[in-house]
Amino acid sequence: MANIEPPSARISPDAGADLSDPPGLVPSGRVIIFEYRRPARPLGAYAGNKTGRVVPFTGPPNTPKIRIVGEQLVRGDTVLETEDLTKDFAGFVAVRSVNLRVARGSIHAMIGPNGAGKTTCFNLLSKFLSPTRGRIMFDGRDITGLRPADVARLGLVRSFQISAVFPHLTVIENVRIALQRRRGGSFDFWRSKRVLHALDDRAMALIADVGLTSYANALAVELPYGHKRALEIATTLALEPEMLLLDEPTAGMGHDDIVRISALIKSVAATRTVLMVEHNLSVVADLCDRITVLTRGQVLAEGDYQTVSADPAVREAYLGTGHA
Repeated sequence: MANIEPPSARISPDAGADLSDPPGLVPSGRVIIFEYRRPARPLGAYAGNKTGRVVPFTGPPNTPKIRIVGEQLVRGDTVLETEDLTKDFAGFVAVRSVNLRVARGSIHAMIGPNGAGKTTCFNLLSKFLSPTRGRIMFDGRDITGLRPADVARLGLVRSFQISAVFPHLTVIENVRIALQRRRGGSFDFWRSKRVLHALDDRAMALIADVGLTSYANALAVELPYGHKRALEIATTLALEPEMLLLDEPTAGMGHDDIVRISALIKSVAATRTVLMVEHNLSVVADLCDRITVLTRGQVLAEGDYQTVSADPAVREAYLGTGHA
């Protein structure tokens, strides 16, 4: 077999492109790596189209036969993208033509006054609602028609405004349930619960990551509100997500809990992408790399905190014309 060059060195964006031309780069998607049987041209590659689907190679006549030698996932700078995302509820347009791009490895905030369409947009991204029109791309794949569970398996996982934990199970039991996903469709209810103790070390590591080690054996219902939010983040991390959607993670918290959860989000984002809906602008200013401002279901402004906070239209949307 010929020596294999780095896959990114020989990626052509179009099926059938002349591989002797300077190679292009694809945003993201699966790339098939193959070698020519003619030694003069040892390697070429073709990539998925915009939907992430691999398209057949259709070279000119007498193209040398090829042999597939590997596959690699090429990842671009954008992990989540929407095009013309719209949701119409019987004539009421809650989300209108939203074009969103979330950079890989960033903390991106979605803010806006009440009724701006933020939660509806989150429900569309996590597939709890289906869009009236538009497209959602995650990591180079079109997820518009997928179900919530399918999207979660791909690595796009969300939290909710109301803490979603099992109140009468302990902290470690809550995290362990999330970890059981790795066991697939096993019939654990037929077995002794000792089988699940194999997950305890990983569960305790996640619990430590969110600062709840001393509460590991406490019932979730007994936790202070901020600690319940931390537990929910731990159970979310147990799913090993590529990207987290956090819906108002500091809502209803006092100052100390806000500081604790903000530090936790920053820690989590060191190895993941985070998109969050948040009303606390101090948290947004401290954490977020980029901010999308929604009003009446549409994108009003986008940029870093300094840019959007100085925008007169944003100030008017939040404060009213008389205070802008």
